[in-house]
Amino acid sequence: MLTFKELRGNNIFGAIVFVLIALLIVAAVLIKNRTPVENRPYKEFMAAVEQGRVEEVILTEDALFKYRLSGQTSFVTTDNPHRDSLKEELLLRGINVSEGSLVTGKNAVSTGLSALFFVAVLVFVYRTANRSQTKPAMALSMADQAQSSVHYLKFDDIAGNEEAKEQVTDIVDFIKNPEKYERYGARMPHGVIFYGPPGTGKTLMAKAIAGEADSPFYAVSGSDFVQMYVGVGAGRIRELFQKARENKKAVIFIDEIDAMGKKRASGAHDSNDEREQTLNALLSEMSGFSSGDGIIVIAATNRLDTIDEALLRPGRFDRQVEIGLPDYNARKEILSLHMKNKPLGDNVDLEALAKQTVYFSGAMLENLLNEAAINAARRCESVTAKAKIAPDDIDKAYYTVVAGSEKKDRSNIKQREREITAYHESGHALAAKILSPENTVAKVTIIPSARGAGGFCVNIPPDKMYYTKQEIESQIMINFAGRVSEELIFGEDKITTGASNDIEKCVSLATDYINKFAMGKSFLREGQDSKKQISELLESMYERTKDLLRENMGIINKIAEQLLAKESLNEDEIDRIIELEKKAA
Repeated sequence: MLTFKELRGNNIFGAIVFVLIALLIVAAVLIKNRTPVENRPYKEFMAAVEQGRVEEVILTEDALFKYRLSGQTSFVTTDNPHRDSLKEELLLRGINVSEGSLVTGKNAVSTGLSALFFVAVLVFVYRTANRSQTKPAMALSMADQAQSSVHYLKFDDIAGNEEAKEQVTDIVDFIKNPEKYERYGARMPHGVIFYGPPGTGKTLMAKAIAGEADSPFYAVSGSDFVQMYVGVGAGRIRELFQKARENKKAVIFIDEIDAMGKKRASGAHDSNDEREQTLNALLSEMSGFSSGDGIIVIAATNRLDTIDEALLRPGRFDRQVEIGLPDYNARKEILSLHMKNKPLGDNVDLEALAKQTVYFSGAMLENLLNEAAINAARRCESVTAKAKIAPDDIDKAYYTVVAGSEKKDRSNIKQREREITAYHESGHALAAKILSPENTVAKVTIIPSARGAGGFCVNIPPDKMYYTKQEIESQIMINFAGRVSEELIFGEDKITTGASNDIEKCVSLATDYINKFAMGKSFLREGQDSKKQISELLESMYERTKDLLRENMGIINKIAEQLLAKESLNEDEIDRIIELEKKAA
């Protein structure tokens, strides 16, 4: 419920005040005129004038005017002849004459409506002006988390990212005991920047630091400070830090800091005054911390390379901590954490699932188990049913996350299109099994997905720190294998658009191969020569893929035949087909 102070700062308060004023105006007019006025004939009025019984007359421009007889307090009305000489005649007879307006019930309503219209205009102007005013940063964008809602989150509640936890342990101690570090002359980092792919837990880590340090947590987004008007963002930065200083110790978290902290333009025509003022305000505030302040600024970004160098120098965000994708052990911990409140079947293999989810972020793992729980709940016929989450629920959720949900209505898919998809995916599967035997080809299917894919081959690599030149070339060939299989089976003129995504991946890998990793013929990474090397690499890999698939065309035919019959094959079934064909050969 809004307090009076909050209500007073709201547009609703102004609207209520103005409406009440309008109602009071209308009520006053109606009360004043609630007694009906008696109307007398004009002839009777003139007779009273002749007899000297009229004491006061109020002339108007209306159809009627008012007069009052001697000894009476109330006025009566009569018809107004609109004679220019009437006022003079009355004055000559000693009658008090004044000019005014005649307010009747009809006029009262008109007056009230006019007042309401006037009030409506005032309310509109008030709301427009109030909307255009600069709101304080706290009221607009800052999630000032109360201690009861933040401090339950600790490092133990976050699975994985053990290296990142170790790098911020001393920061937690500094927030709790800044005097200890000041006594030893140690300067703790004013800022920490978390970087890494989306969904890896950067925000959770910042909350955990605040929870471990038992300090207030202020969360804002970088986009909240990027405004149209110059000076607005800088003002919000100052208000944010002022509020943090009032608490003596605090954790300020700025998510997506690249929205406000991008590298500043070198040319005047490319500059953005508002963003640069906001960035300068942030730099100034961070430099203004004293060594005894228990305040730490934590930022998060997915694009560390775009951050202005001034933010990353010592004294600002001088500690960069990577929050990366979880490895096998971290995935096991994350899955175990999210499985605690879910009824899992005894035959669910956690280790196999952790191996299967290479390149999954923490958010994706949580989403995977959530989808599995939804699948299990959908199977239950009643609320009281106690069915558990089965491996099939997890498998279905896995492929939904990777490729999208299965398309239910497949009646309009022609047999020719099914054959093209079967040979396309067979090419991917065979190339993966031959070129990358350490990978897991978990599933091959020709069932189209809701995302538009005609089918897919799930090729899961093992966890690795580095990739060799040969492994990158093999991956390019695996991506090309779908298109090559189409060309070998149906002819060069019958290739389809189904390989568009594969070709994009090939070009991206080849570009990194030449420009980023310098694995080409020379170390020249830019210009016409690098483009030529990329083109030559792609053409070479395509021809090598053709040679590979020509040698194993019998296996491709068998895999495609089984896909057309069953629609989906797992790794054991693919291995069996390859083994039987090799024995037959």
